[in-house]
Amino acid sequence: MSTDPTKKPSGDHTTRNDAGPPPPQTPTSRSAQNKPSALTMRSRGGVCVIAFLCSLLFVTPRNRPVPFREPRSDAVDHVNPLIGNGGDSPNGSGGMIPSTAPPFAMTRWVAQTRANYVSVTPYNYTDTTIHGFQGTHQPAIWMGESGQVVVSPGAGEVRPRFEDRGMAFSHERELVSASYYSVELEATEGGQIVAEQSATSRVGHLRFTFADTNVPYVLVEATRPSVIGSWNPHNLTYPEGNIVIDPDCLEICGNNPERQDYIIAPVSTPATNWSGYFCARFDQPFTSWGITQNGSVTENEKSGVGAALSAYATFKPTLTQVDVRVAVSFISIEQARQNLDKEIPDGQSLEETARKTRAAWAEKLDRIKLVGATKEQKDVFYTAFFHSLQVGFLTVRMSVFLLISSQYPYEQDEYGRYYSGYDDAIHEGVSYTGYSIWDTYRAEWAWLILFAPERIPGMVQSMIQDYKEGGWLPMWKNIRVQVATHADSLVAEAVLKGFTGFDLDAAWDAVHKDATVPPINDNTTFQFVDYEVRAGLSSLYAQKGWVADDIHSESASRTLDYSCASYPQITSEWLLKVVLDDDFAVSVLAGLLNKTNEQVFFRERAMKNPFTIFNSATGFMEARNANGSWAGPDNGWTEGDKWAYTFDVVHDVPGLIEHKGGNLSFIAFLDAHFNGGQSWSLLPSHHIPYLYALAGAASKSQTRVRQIATSDYNATISGLSGNEDCGQMSAWYLFSALGFYPVNPVSMEYVVGRVSIDLPASGRLEVVSPGAPTKPFVHALSINGRQTRDPIVRHEEIARGGVLVFEMQETSQAWASGSLVQQ
Repeated sequence: MSTDPTKKPSGDHTTRNDAGPPPPQTPTSRSAQNKPSALTMRSRGGVCVIAFLCSLLFVTPRNRPVPFREPRSDAVDHVNPLIGNGGDSPNGSGGMIPSTAPPFAMTRWVAQTRANYVSVTPYNYTDTTIHGFQGTHQPAIWMGESGQVVVSPGAGEVRPRFEDRGMAFSHERELVSASYYSVELEATEGGQIVAEQSATSRVGHLRFTFADTNVPYVLVEATRPSVIGSWNPHNLTYPEGNIVIDPDCLEICGNNPERQDYIIAPVSTPATNWSGYFCARFDQPFTSWGITQNGSVTENEKSGVGAALSAYATFKPTLTQVDVRVAVSFISIEQARQNLDKEIPDGQSLEETARKTRAAWAEKLDRIKLVGATKEQKDVFYTAFFHSLQVGFLTVRMSVFLLISSQYPYEQDEYGRYYSGYDDAIHEGVSYTGYSIWDTYRAEWAWLILFAPERIPGMVQSMIQDYKEGGWLPMWKNIRVQVATHADSLVAEAVLKGFTGFDLDAAWDAVHKDATVPPINDNTTFQFVDYEVRAGLSSLYAQKGWVADDIHSESASRTLDYSCASYPQITSEWLLKVVLDDDFAVSVLAGLLNKTNEQVFFRERAMKNPFTIFNSATGFMEARNANGSWAGPDNGWTEGDKWAYTFDVVHDVPGLIEHKGGNLSFIAFLDAHFNGGQSWSLLPSHHIPYLYALAGAASKSQTRVRQIATSDYNATISGLSGNEDCGQMSAWYLFSALGFYPVNPVSMEYVVGRVSIDLPASGRLEVVSPGAPTKPFVHALSINGRQTRDPIVRHEEIARGGVLVFEMQETSQAWASGSLVQQ
C-alpha cells in the first residue's frame, strides 16, 4: 500500500504486504497490567478518545514482520514516528524524526537523508535518497548536532562523500516504528541493500542484507564538515577526530568532537576535552579495509586523524548479510565498548534488541488504554505519548548540551559515570541532559511526574549536579539560550508533589541563587552574558520590578517569567493561588522548607512585579525602559507578542482579571485574542485556552481546547502545528485529551478542559466522559464521588488513582461558567 501523504488510508494502521498477521488489537503486556499508576481510557456509551475526526492526509508505516511485533501492544502499534516530520519550514510541523531508541535514550538512530544542522534534521520525508544511519544527539530542530556517528552500507567502489553515497529508496519499501526500522535501498552499482535498525539507550543495532550487489562494504564516518548556525549552510567548520580499524576484533572505533552549538556555550565552561566516542563491532570478518579523508580513499590503512574522516571494511563477495552494533560514549572508547557489552552483547540478534526496546515502550504506553477510538485517533494520541517520553535530560555535562533530536531530558550517565563539560571532568552519579526547560516546564515536566516518576529524582539530582559543577541550575545544559530560570519551577514542583532522593539543601541553595544573584556584567551587557540566568536582576528588576528594555534584550518576557515563570495549576482556593513561576516557585519551595521570611519576600515580589509592565492605557503588558517610559508594544518579547504575554501571569490570574476590569471584560479580551487569529502554537500561549475557566467561563475553555486539538494535531507528516519543543506540544495535547491541564505546575492543581474523549481508568485512575465525541460540554464533574463546581482537579486526586466522571451535554452548560450565566 502506498504511503503517499496525499492519500488517506482505509482500515488498518498498516498494510498486509509483509509476512505475519495484522498487529494485535488487545495489549497483553503483563508488566503494563501490573503497573499501579496505569491509566485506562475506555468508552462508556459510545465512541471514545479524541473523537474530533478530521478529513486529513495520513502517512502509514508498513506492517512489521512477526518477530518485530513482540511483545504485543496495541499502543505501540499505533505509534507513527513520521508524524511531525513534514512542513514547509523548520517550525512548520514539529521537527520530529522517525528514530529508533527506547524511552529517554542517550542516542537515537535514524536514517540519514540530509546533513543536519541547526534548523535541519537528519531525516525529511520529502527526500528520496538515504546516505547512512546516524546516531544523533541533535535535541531539537532549532539546536545543533554533537558527537554523532554515521554508518553507511555500500557495494562496489567505496564512496565516503555524503553527496556520493546516497542510495534511492521508496516509502513503499520503508517500515517505521518506535523500536524497529527497515528500508530497501537501491545500491549505486546495481542490486539492493536492505537496511534494518533498532537500538538501546547507548548502542545502535544495524543489519544489512545485500542482494545482487558488487562487493559489500560498510563505512563508519567519524567527522564531517559541520555547518555552524542556521543562516548559511556554507558556514563550515572542520572538526578533527580519530578512527582506528582492528580487523582481529572486527571493530572500527574512534571519536568525533563536533559540537555545532559551541557558539552559544558560556565562555567560562568551554568543555575543552569534550568528544563523542564510538565503537562499531561487526559479526563478519573483514576482507580488506581502509581510511578515507576529504573524499580520498587509502587502502590497507588502519588509523587516521583529522577532518572529513571515515573508515571502511569490505567483506567477501558472496556475503549476503552483516550485523553491526555501534556503541557511543561521552567518556572514552573503552567506555563505549563496555556500553556495547552491557546492552547488546555478542550473539544477541537484532530481533532480540528490537523486542527489548519495544517492551520498554509498551511498559510506558500501555499504561493508557484507548478502547473504541479510531485508528487515526490512536495514532495521534500514542505518537504524542511516544514523543513526550523521548525526552530525557541527557546526562552529558557539557558546556554545549547534548540532545537527541527531540528526546528531552534524556540519559547521559554511563552506568554511574558521566562527563561534565562544566569542569571538564568525569564524575560519578546519574545524569541527564536535553532540558529545554523554558519549553518543558509548562506541561512536559508534569507529564513526566505522572508517567515516569521513577526518573524524577535522578533528573532533579542531575540539575543539582549542574549547579555544583557549573555554578547554576541549567536552562539547557550549559547553553546561553532562552530566558529566566525555570529550573526553579521544576525543582519546586518535584518537592511539592512529594519526590525525594536528591540533595534538598543544595536544591534550595541553587534556587535561591537563581533568584538573588545576577549574571556577570549584568548592568552593561545587552545580550549573551556568560550565563544569562536572570539577566537584568541587578540593573532594575530587584529595585523597580521590571527588566529595562534599553539595557537587556527580551526584557518584557524576562520580567514576567522571573515573577511567574511556570504555568499555574490552581490550588484549593481555586482562583486565589496559581503556582510555579520563577519567584513564585522560589516562594513555594521556601514555604515547603519552612523558610518563612524567604517565602514572604519572593511571594510579594512575584505578585507585584508582573504588573509593573501593565500599561493601563492600552490594556496590554509592555516593555519599559530604565527611566520608566514605555518601550513600545512590539519590544521585549521571546517567541510571542503582547497578546500572548499579557496572559502570562499564571500565578496570579485573579490579579490579572482585576487589571483587565473583571471576569466579563477578561472573557471578552480572551475572545479578542482567539478571534483575532493570534498564534496558539507558540509556547507562551499554551495555557491561554484554560484561562476562560478561571474567569467563570469553563464552557468556552472546552470549545477552544477542542478547536485547537482538532486543527493543530493530526496523523500526518505535518501533524504538529509547530515545533515539538522537546515534548511540550505533545504534553499539551495529552493533558487536554485526558481532560485537565497544569496551568500552574507548582500549584498541585489542574484546570479542567474537554476534548472529545472518554477516560475511564484500568482499576487505578478512571476518567469517564460518556458521549464526549458528540457532547463537547461539561455539565457536571465528580471526583471520587465528590461533586465539584470548580474546574480544578488536584494532583493527589489523580496521582493516587480514583474516578473522575464528566457528565457531558451537546450545548453550552452552566457548570463553572457563572460569568456567562450572569451575562
